[in-house]
Amino acid sequence: MTETDTRNHNPSKQQNGDAATELSTVEDVFDDTYREKEGPKPPRRLVWRNIILMLLLHSGALYGLMLIPSASVLTLAWTVVCFIISALGVTAGAHRLWSHRTYKASFPLRVFLALANSMAFQNDIYEWARDHRTHHKYSETDADPHNALRGFFFSHIGWLLVRKHPDVLEKGRKLELSDLRADAVVMFQRRHYKLAVLLLCFLMPMLVPWYLWGESLTVGYFVPGLMRYALVLNATWLVNSAAHMWGNRPYDQGINPRENRFVAFSAVGEGFHNYHHTFPFDYATSEFGNRLNLTTVFIDLMCSLGLASDCKKVSQETIRARRQRTGDASNKSG
Repeated sequence: MTETDTRNHNPSKQQNGDAATELSTVEDVFDDTYREKEGPKPPRRLVWRNIILMLLLHSGALYGLMLIPSASVLTLAWTVVCFIISALGVTAGAHRLWSHRTYKASFPLRVFLALANSMAFQNDIYEWARDHRTHHKYSETDADPHNALRGFFFSHIGWLLVRKHPDVLEKGRKLELSDLRADAVVMFQRRHYKLAVLLLCFLMPMLVPWYLWGESLTVGYFVPGLMRYALVLNATWLVNSAAHMWGNRPYDQGINPRENRFVAFSAVGEGFHNYHHTFPFDYATSEFGNRLNLTTVFIDLMCSLGLASDCKKVSQETIRARRQRTGDASNKSG
């Protein structure tokens, strides 16, 4: 693992505190020169297609919840497996690998993560990473895709139900994304994303239990299919909403992201959010390694198998110094 350090910047120029300006190979460092435009905000334009689809999805997920008693033990175990694979496609893949480049992954691992990401169905890797880099660079401003200052509902799901703020579109277009365009796996997934989602997010979770142990197609579709999909979505959305509102801030009290243990558990390690926004290049997104952090366990396993390498990690000296300089004196995570 490689240890990196932080750079200081002028906190008075940042709207929401002394945010991340750590050494990074991607554009995930807060831009304290950005200024929101004066005058009235643009009108909110609803995306009715997304509203209807989300209503249908969550209705199907609730029905899947009701079908749990009729599902076999193997089907429930398969649902958990699909949840973990989907989540890792987002956390270890789109987030820690492709958004932040916190470690290097071999071609086989990148293929697996791209497939897992397709099972998660949260936009293709290129679009997910672009929006996430925009979120870090312009966090809690009009240019943040899911600005938590607009409330819990907006940062959780509402941002997907309305047209993006013009500043989100403008700043996203200006990001340097050549590393993503140069990745053949990322671009292949982008070209074939709809087919991959159909096969991996919906058909495979449903057909495997039907074919292998005789589960009904109805249970297969609604339990490991829709219910699992909705759970992964909401676990990821909690990072944007709950982890920006509730919890302590031991590393930087001048920014909104918090340490939230419930989010860390549900999102397989992504709830140590004050740490992550302070040190976005750390592959573990946490000071505490694999504690409540299944994603870090997975990456460490991949390293031991020779499929991943060059994990970036912050030194304890740097963490202590940052905590003393800008933390809220809680001296704990979550």
